Amino acid sequence: MRKRYLIPSILFMVLLAQLGLLPTGQAQQKEQTVQMLFVQSARDVKFEGGKMTLKGISAVTVMFSDRPQRIAGHMDTKEMIPLWKEGKDSFLKDPPNATASIFTDGKLVEVVVVLQNPQLKGDDLTYDVRILEGTPPRKGGLCSLFIDIIGMPLTPISYAGAARRCWRRW
Repeated sequence: MRKRYLIPSILFMVLLAQLGLLPTGQAQQKEQTVQMLFVQSARDVKFEGGKMTLKGISAVTVMFSDRPQRIAGHMDTKEMIPLWKEGKDSFLKDPPNATASIFTDGKLVEVVVVLQNPQLKGDDLTYDVRILEGTPPRKGGLCSLFIDIIGMPLTPISYAGAARRCWRRW
């Protein structure tokens, strides 16, 4: 009885291998990374003494990549802080640039900064910053912080979970 299924099983495995759907030894050894960008939003922002505090930070940080992966998703903001130190090209070793886009007094103000040393306390996220361009507004306002690229493992989110959801919808 088992021999009857052996040939179709082997053919199926060969087909999967040809389509690149089976991991090979080479693919398992080489960890792929993707270049991720991040967006953090807050109800208010304050610049003071070389620090920028995002007050009322959103509980989630949006992340996305460009071609060819085109990954989009979000992560808990508190989970992003430990990522700051991870990897050979971490933000700790190479601090990212970011643009703070602030809506204050009916106008948009943009300030380009270098971010370091993130510290989350409650719903306030504070960064040490060095201003590269622009002038921080005296009064804060709604803020979106667009953070430059960091290389992350290709699977920062659960593709297995996404596949299950797609399968159920299909």
